[in-house]
Amino acid sequence: MNPELAAERPWWRFRLPVVLRAREFRRFWLGETVSLFGDQITLLALPLTAVLALHATAAQMGYLVAAELFPALLFSLHAGAWIDRRGRRRQTMMLTALGRAALLATVPTAYWLGVLSFAQLYVVGFLVGTLSVVFFVAYSTLFVALVPREQYVEASSLLNGSRALSFVGGQSLGGLLVTLLSAPGALVADAVSFLFSAGSLASISPAEPPTEKAERGHLKAGARYLLGSPIVRASLLATATINFFNFVFWALFILYATRTLGVHPGVLGVVLGAASVGGVLGSLVTGAISRRIGVGPAFALGCFLFPAPLLLVPLAGGPEWRILTFLFLAELFSGFGVMVVDISGAAIKAALVPDRLRARVAGAYMVVNYGVRPLGALVGGALGSWIGLRPTLWIATAGAIAGGLWLLPSPVMRIRELPEVEE
Repeated sequence: MNPELAAERPWWRFRLPVVLRAREFRRFWLGETVSLFGDQITLLALPLTAVLALHATAAQMGYLVAAELFPALLFSLHAGAWIDRRGRRRQTMMLTALGRAALLATVPTAYWLGVLSFAQLYVVGFLVGTLSVVFFVAYSTLFVALVPREQYVEASSLLNGSRALSFVGGQSLGGLLVTLLSAPGALVADAVSFLFSAGSLASISPAEPPTEKAERGHLKAGARYLLGSPIVRASLLATATINFFNFVFWALFILYATRTLGVHPGVLGVVLGAASVGGVLGSLVTGAISRRIGVGPAFALGCFLFPAPLLLVPLAGGPEWRILTFLFLAELFSGFGVMVVDISGAAIKAALVPDRLRARVAGAYMVVNYGVRPLGALVGGALGSWIGLRPTLWIATAGAIAGGLWLLPSPVMRIRELPEVEE
């Protein structure tokens, strides 16, 4: 390199990953990173609000999780068609971020006024979930507008690495905020993070793909693509099965940890946050794993590594140190696995799906992949009430592990490099 040119460039440009040298992606990534930390606080604080402030039962916990997740089943397909037709993905994402901030702020306000109820939690969960559906359907198209094809894995690793770091810091911070401010008070932090995300989106202006005129079959085009693509179809069957049983698990996990195992909420947040360092490790090595065994086999490997360690949770018992160790190891290795799944899976879909169908395919994918989550939560609440928390956790982890079996006979196992666009 020309030494004079090198002298003119700031030192950080040589150390940053290539994809972060682009100003617009860098701002997008920063806004998402802050928002992801806020999401982790809510992931702990909202169910703890139900458990500690309103003394929720297992069935009520299942209803709350279902309320947050049912919008994916109801609205994803229509949201994808609407966004592909309307465009303006960035502005749509900004508005959904602002709306979620306002909704979350109502929970601590009602709590401090002494009027918080389960009805409000259900409504807030449902509306936040609805806005999240619109946000994430638009997200897939904005991602490819910001990132060159050859940098999909690197960019996906950075975004998922931020998510993994949020597991480490966000839940630890959430546990601290719950201790200091109460569970509803901790939700203020997520509301602020959504405001930051909206600001970062306002500061960029990527060239988005053109919109497509609505014609006959426009709404169903994403679903038809899923059915016709053996790669995406097998990936969806695997992740949907894992997600269904994973939400059977998570509908009861906090209740099980706090009531059955006796873990203090503050300690639970710290342990889960520290254990999720596995997610950071996964985000750092997924690129190397994909290069070594292929991006498709890496995705399949992650589908087994993600749920298998959660078997340690129903095994936990005895003295406190043993319980905390089991929970730590479960989250450590599960966090590693989920990063391998998400990074490799996102890169495959980003390379494979044509731009004109991207939002509709994302919407159709969410209908199934996210739509099974509230069903899992309801099943978890019902089974927890019927056969008990620990037996339900055993069923949930075994079912999630079986989800990876969908990939074994599929073309996913033969994908070495990122595939070409599949019309």
